[in-house]
Amino acid sequence: MANAWDVASACVTVASGVKAVATTSAGVAWSLGAADGDSVDRSRAIDLIARVCAAVDVPVTADIETGFGTTPDDVAQTIREVIAAGAVGVNLEDSFTSEEGPLRAIAAQSDRIAAARAAADESGISLFINARTDTFLRSVGTDDTRVALTVERAHAYLAAGASGIFVPGARDLTAIKTLVTEIPAPVNIMVGPGFPTIAELAGVGVARASLGAAIAEAAYGLARRATEELLTKGTYDSVRDGMSWPELNALF
Repeated sequence: MANAWDVASACVTVASGVKAVATTSAGVAWSLGAADGDSVDRSRAIDLIARVCAAVDVPVTADIETGFGTTPDDVAQTIREVIAAGAVGVNLEDSFTSEEGPLRAIAAQSDRIAAARAAADESGISLFINARTDTFLRSVGTDDTRVALTVERAHAYLAAGASGIFVPGARDLTAIKTLVTEIPAPVNIMVGPGFPTIAELAGVGVARASLGAAIAEAAYGLARRATEELLTKGTYDSVRDGMSWPELNALF
């Protein structure tokens, strides 16, 4: 998944050959002038999802962070609106920054996933719920216990109605192989520089690899480098390899 954050980036990835579009919550938030981490309200996020779905002719899966609400009913309403917008998949994460800890309790997150599944079933859409657990990303537990903690959450989330499990932050191939072996559903890994290659991940059974916010970060990094070059050297080499105006314009 070469994650997109707006209509243009979605169209570029489709033109490059992807068979599905996945949004990145961080990229979406930044493009809308907000910080990542549940800062974007549901209506603005759904509007972006709807515009992406209308612009491409491949399936779209939407990163909905923690579900845009505090209760399972809130999550259910988000799912209804995501489906109405045209998406057929979501990421739903268990991050929970509070005194209780970095992750929601398993039971509480399972209730949110169950609400999402029920709302999808009511709509008649076989929504792919990619249940994200941030055990690795938030360094929950110890190096010796983290895989087991992840597997425990994965089994609970699948029992609640999840379709697959997303484990961002996992990069050790041995640990990833264990996750794939012990989780009876498709496993999604976030990738980037320094991570195993797609071939290596496929070799241990990973079903889905996501770049997450990496492309958006690279694009904004280019904007900074180009600006600094312009202001300091007065040259323009940073933008030499960009897509041309005709190429981009033809996508719309």
